[in-house]
Amino acid sequence: MRVVVVSGIWPPDPGGPASHAPALADFLSDRGHRIEVVTTAGAEPEPRPYPVSWAARSSPFRHVRATALVRRAARHADAVYATSMIRRAAIGSGFVWRPLVVKLVSDEAFERAVRSGRYKGTLDEFQATGGVRTRFLRATRTWALRRAAHVFCPSSYLRDVALRWGLDPARLSVLPNPAPTIQQMPPREEVRRELELDGNVLVFAGRLGPQKAVNVLLEALAESDGVTLAIAGDGPERGALERRVAELGLDGRVRFLGSVPRETVLQLFRAADASVLPSAWENFPHTVVEALAVGCPVIATAVGGVPEVVRDGENGLLVVPNDAAGLAAAIRRFFSDAELRERLRAAAAGSVAGYSEQAVFETIEAELAKAASR
Repeated sequence: MRVVVVSGIWPPDPGGPASHAPALADFLSDRGHRIEVVTTAGAEPEPRPYPVSWAARSSPFRHVRATALVRRAARHADAVYATSMIRRAAIGSGFVWRPLVVKLVSDEAFERAVRSGRYKGTLDEFQATGGVRTRFLRATRTWALRRAAHVFCPSSYLRDVALRWGLDPARLSVLPNPAPTIQQMPPREEVRRELELDGNVLVFAGRLGPQKAVNVLLEALAESDGVTLAIAGDGPERGALERRVAELGLDGRVRFLGSVPRETVLQLFRAADASVLPSAWENFPHTVVEALAVGCPVIATAVGGVPEVVRDGENGLLVVPNDAAGLAAAIRRFFSDAELRERLRAAAAGSVAGYSEQAVFETIEAELAKAASR
């Protein structure tokens, strides 16, 4: 089977699609399928065992270029799989009448409205609001998804949202983000020494943008004495966050590591006392599953699909979003209760044991084959 994998981001970019797309492409390639990737990037991606075609993110014509790349690649493919750039994947594959399978990771219309500052409410509230531009984005989003032979949603929460867009329930299923296959890792204390982590350590991994609300985490950290934070990732808010660190007197307690490989993120989770995710909204974040898979408890906001994998008091702690005081209280509770820490850590890896990459990717492979045979 010949498959085009479409993703708006690609390593070394941080973010779920940049983890999922290459992992799936590698899996399908190893299974004997012929793979070509289409993505956008700031610089030429590193070589892979399969072609990676890319549109320069700095180009004002990147959307047109990406669509053309999908069309060219799809002409020789049996199916197209998109984990973002869904409109471009739908147009490009539609030009040459190739079936499309989609992994829906978010409501793109909502995220654009938030990033532009045009909207400040919740995802659920957003579904009934918006002006002409928002209605256009919604209409084109829904058109693209209706063209898909199948749509995977990583959480029941996002599936329920998508059903409100008028999509066919029979073509909409829940498929959780996979837990990474964990290779043999050194003892935790050894990893901590290698990464120069000491004392009470939290790790955040992800794109530094409005969604992740890292500014709320910094305010909570200022109320949590004796705790340090390592931030893995980059994004448009990094400069503002670095200034906020200085304003809050957190110099020496916060390390900005920039974009790092997925393997390093897993090592950071392995070494940390807990992963922390202060997001204002979420679907089903890869980093939550990754942290739990290496035995790292998660302190997170109870938004979107997060409560479907993080269970309060079992493998992590949940708090309400945009509440620095509440997040600080959870952090202090975590570090003041040794029995709680050990209980959460002991349950972490087992709580995602059923989310194996092979099972998830085989499900996607089967749906691609089904779409290709129609």
